Amino acid sequence: MWLVVIPTSIANNINMNREYIYSLGKYIKSLRVQRKLTQDDLGINGVSRSMISLLETASTDITVSKLKIIADNLGVKVKDLFEFE
Repeated sequence: MWLVVIPTSIANNINMNREYIYSLGKYIKSLRVQRKLTQDDLGINGVSRSMISLLETASTDITVSKLKIIADNLGVKVKDLFEFE
């Protein structure tokens, strides 16, 4: 029996999930635009405008705690952010 080990990193994980992150970011942007909020408006209470920008362009992954802040700022529940599927 052979054991094959494939090294992976967070960067590889982001690449594997880029399409999902892209869909999430696109949906968050659509919610933000519907509410006539800027990235600065959404990026308060611990989430920077640059983090919002990176998320909306699928350039970064995001933590659950940051998603909770974004959901609160949008006036939705965290689970609602995943309704893009």
